[in-house]
Amino acid sequence: MTDYNVLLYYYFTWINAPEVLAEDHRKLCSTLGLLGRILVSHEGINGTVSGKQESCKEYIDVVRSDERFNKIEFKIDCVENHVFQKLSVRVKKELVTFRAGESASANENGKGHVQHQRGQYIEPADFLTLLEDNDAIVIDGRTDYEYDLGHFRGALRPPISAFRDFPEWIRQELSEYKDRKIVTYCTGGIRCEKLTSFMIAEGFRDVHQLHGGIVSYGNDEVARGSLWDGRCYVFDERISIEINRAGNKRIVGKCHHCSAPTERYVNCANLDCHRQHLVCADCEERMQRSCSVECITARRREILTA
Repeated sequence: MTDYNVLLYYYFTWINAPEVLAEDHRKLCSTLGLLGRILVSHEGINGTVSGKQESCKEYIDVVRSDERFNKIEFKIDCVENHVFQKLSVRVKKELVTFRAGESASANENGKGHVQHQRGQYIEPADFLTLLEDNDAIVIDGRTDYEYDLGHFRGALRPPISAFRDFPEWIRQELSEYKDRKIVTYCTGGIRCEKLTSFMIAEGFRDVHQLHGGIVSYGNDEVARGSLWDGRCYVFDERISIEINRAGNKRIVGKCHHCSAPTERYVNCANLDCHRQHLVCADCEERMQRSCSVECITARRREILTA
């Protein structure tokens, strides 16, 4: 039974008192029994929560009743239960940590709303055509470990483990392509808002982003996740979700130990390491769910059950 929903959303708009908005959402989610993570800043709001379907619908209605968020888009997945263990609502300087200065962030323009530049939206069906035509440089706007589990066929892999490392990589590796058509994608879209804004400020002239991100692409009835290989990494207890419903998926994940095909991420059983790594079933058993020989003999280990 899929009696629960997962909501993924963000919206850039100037928030005068982010602490007040955060407390309002904390109370609302607690009342509705929603769990998850919500970030609020002067830039706006960014969240992912899970709860019963009727509670999620009420949450959407209440959020959209606020005139600041009446155009907010929610990506909705159906699940069997909560995918979070607790509720966290925090106030931060940036909705996504990028640290590239005001050019890559939403900022107050003195009239109580936000000026925010971004790449042109590409709808899922048009994005599929672009992938088939190989007509642009497609950049995965996520981190390396997310890419390694799954990505669009032919997309560039960023050699970074934290989103805030993107500006330096772009300046060093992409500066000669400022006249090329650049297309970015990420899980739900918010990282591309920051990424394409930065690229435009850096002088890139033809910048685009997948509207709604990977999640919307997978749910689109035209694209059906076509040309997505592997699974999509998500930041909740599911760890990953299926995207490709078109039947042309390939497994791209490789076991950390033997390089065999796999789509399973696990945390190292050494509690002082806890490194998340891709592992096949055979190596998970052989290595006692450890990422290295040293971690097998570590003193502080999670108790493994058969």
